[in-house]
Amino acid sequence: MAMKRRPTPENNAAQALPLDEIILGNCIDVLTSLPENSVDLIFADPPYNLQLQNELIRPNQTLVDAVNDEWDKFSDLAAYDDFTRAWLAACQRVLKDDGTIWVIGSYHNIFRVGSIMMDLGFWILNDVIWYKTNPMPNFRGTRFTNATETLIWAQKSQAQKRYTFNYHAMKNLNDEKQMQNVWHIPLCTGAERIKVNGKKAHSTQKPEALLFRVIQSSSNPGDVVLDPFFGSGTTGAVAKKLKRHYIGIEREPSYAEIARQRIQAIQPSPAHDDLLVTRSRRRQPRISFGALLEAGYIAIGQTLFSQTRAHQAVIRADGTLSAGSVQGSIHKVAASLLGQDNHNGWEFWYVETLHGELTSIDALREQYRRKYAVEQNVRACFESL
Repeated sequence: MAMKRRPTPENNAAQALPLDEIILGNCIDVLTSLPENSVDLIFADPPYNLQLQNELIRPNQTLVDAVNDEWDKFSDLAAYDDFTRAWLAACQRVLKDDGTIWVIGSYHNIFRVGSIMMDLGFWILNDVIWYKTNPMPNFRGTRFTNATETLIWAQKSQAQKRYTFNYHAMKNLNDEKQMQNVWHIPLCTGAERIKVNGKKAHSTQKPEALLFRVIQSSSNPGDVVLDPFFGSGTTGAVAKKLKRHYIGIEREPSYAEIARQRIQAIQPSPAHDDLLVTRSRRRQPRISFGALLEAGYIAIGQTLFSQTRAHQAVIRADGTLSAGSVQGSIHKVAASLLGQDNHNGWEFWYVETLHGELTSIDALREQYRRKYAVEQNVRACFESL
């Protein structure tokens, strides 16, 4: 991994995509130098423009280490809006036509950011609320404790037809329940918080757990994840662990060096890519019930049973079922027997094995799918010779 200075105009045209690198420079200038439609995913943690007016003092009279960095200060809201519009437009240019962008912010800026994103043509997919399980209290007691930040997840345009969403991976992470848009994740503390000379290296370091969900949900191994405000390198660290490429843009050399050392210390994952991907049935080859009949996994005249054996049907030569006076697809017959408008026949019907046990036809379909995949791979190998 290397850090590079901002490319000069003379070598922009010849520059290849700088994978797994940190580029020093203004994010707008650097983004302009990158190829169009080249990035799969963007995570942006821009300045929040917190507009702090006074120091924050704890009840014990100690000073709160708040965000008062120069990079978070703007002359007025118009200047902040101009900056936001410029970097978002630059991100939109480099984002692939099937890519998505995540932007995180607080109540100080996220509503302005969201409005500008919509003006530019981004299409918002979700707002995700990061609920901090260990938020900093409101020491003055003049407001509610600010325990959340908002992430906007958007695709490049409304017309975009495809984007990556690893739904089943998120469902599995959530104990097989559909993951909601409120994420309970603690602030970055303890050993994860990077410090220099006993002080926080970066005032707004994000927890790796947050980036894990972002990157896992909306990219795949080998994808390119870009962070235009790289900071201490959390995006790059998580991307490396999940076997994604990253591109970091950072204007502060001290932050870039911290990020470089942090990412360099991460050992490449020995995990095979199969361990990083949750297979979705939507992406698997579509297999018809008739295909199982043609391949000999089931037979004409064979009886199918419901799991409790309360219902049964006979397989016909055309791949439909007969159950008394009812005839039709595996789904139609199952629904009719249950008195429903529709039902998933793959989950309803079972075949009896030689030992008298029941096996789901969905399990047979998976056996066929695996055999089909192996045959496809073998064919592809021969065609490539």
